[in-house]
Amino acid sequence: MATAVTTAPAVPAAPETAGVRDGLRRAGALAPVLAVIALLLVPGGGGAQGGTGGTGTVADAASGLLVVVCLVRVLRGGARPLTRAAAVVLGLPVLGICLAAITSNDPAASLPGVARYLQVFVLVPAAVLLTVRDRRDFAVIAWGLVAFALLQGAVGVVQYLTGTGASYQGEDVRAVGTFGATDVMGMATVVAYGLVVVTGIALGSGPGRVRTVAAVCAALLFIPLVLSFSRGAWIATVLTCAIQLLLAGVRRAVRVALAAAALGVVLVGGLGIGSEMVGERVASITRVTAAPDQSVTDRYTMWAAAGRMWRAEPVTGVGLKGFPRYRDSNASLALSSGSDTAGAGAAFARQPLLSPHNMYLLVLSEQGLVGLLALAGSWVALLVGALRRRRLGADCALVATGLLVWQLVDFFYADIGGPSTVLMSVVFGLAAWWSLAEVRRA
Repeated sequence: MATAVTTAPAVPAAPETAGVRDGLRRAGALAPVLAVIALLLVPGGGGAQGGTGGTGTVADAASGLLVVVCLVRVLRGGARPLTRAAAVVLGLPVLGICLAAITSNDPAASLPGVARYLQVFVLVPAAVLLTVRDRRDFAVIAWGLVAFALLQGAVGVVQYLTGTGASYQGEDVRAVGTFGATDVMGMATVVAYGLVVVTGIALGSGPGRVRTVAAVCAALLFIPLVLSFSRGAWIATVLTCAIQLLLAGVRRAVRVALAAAALGVVLVGGLGIGSEMVGERVASITRVTAAPDQSVTDRYTMWAAAGRMWRAEPVTGVGLKGFPRYRDSNASLALSSGSDTAGAGAAFARQPLLSPHNMYLLVLSEQGLVGLLALAGSWVALLVGALRRRRLGADCALVATGLLVWQLVDFFYADIGGPSTVLMSVVFGLAAWWSLAEVRRA
């Protein structure tokens, strides 16, 4: 006699259980991106060589793993991974990179440069774009940047207070975080990213509690940014936050600007946090021709050298990684042999000047006009896309636009090089998701 078997109706999971499962799945999907950020805490041996110099770090290896994981997901999914517009915008830099490598006088020496540029401006941004699924994923990675910035900033403040930072004006007070004296721009870049992110969130339309937390984080990150003594990071951050304020509304911009000015007066003027050194550093920004310091002289000398290289090879440049080889033959005698680095646990050393510390001039000299138009064209397309989508969500729009603006302004004073470069690729990926992915209205 057959026995009837009855199946109990499926019991829907409790909301708490479903939420936990969704959180775990989301964390697992975003783990490769978050690992790139977290592993920047592991010291690297590449130094802060400009351009495409230096050796890889653990975070660079994690970025490679991110690309592989993303590729496997795409192959398993079987769907077209990128829209036509996204493929064109992210693939545009490949044209100039490959052309510069092929036409280089030493193509073999250019291969590491090809890998670095593809990593930073093509592969990792595309992997981040494909990994981020919605606004919540975007927010998780953005807050991951903020958490990393707060950690680095805390280390930097301790370095200033205890005199264990990098050497600056004969004192070991420059806040550099865990990046060390050979990458003095590393912490400044990370902290500036975090400050731009929380500024966008604080000015957005999210819950009041979230915006309050973001405002507090912005005040905390302001201190290590000041103590980094990085003029380029200061200029880029001020301009970026001003643009974010204007995008958020003129009235709010005035109120926040007054509050930020009051905070700066209290911290720098009232409490005396690096006031004398900060004042001198700010004043040095305007001393281009009237008694500039050696770092300013070196920078403008290398800019002139990059211009001469471009005029010699205007279409395709001197080849990737070619700037160090052609520097001495194009630079004037005003260029020093290198910059002094010391402090933050490192002995005194002379660090060679291997790039013009201007991304646009570096690309122009090594990749020519074709490379600059291709790379800058990709960045401009991302920025235009981010601005056009402002009505789809204020928070993501302000964050993505702010990160892009900060990076494009900072490129006038810096280029790729050093351990923090891989974080730049994550930032471009976040901006690319907002600019190019299919995003629904909030």
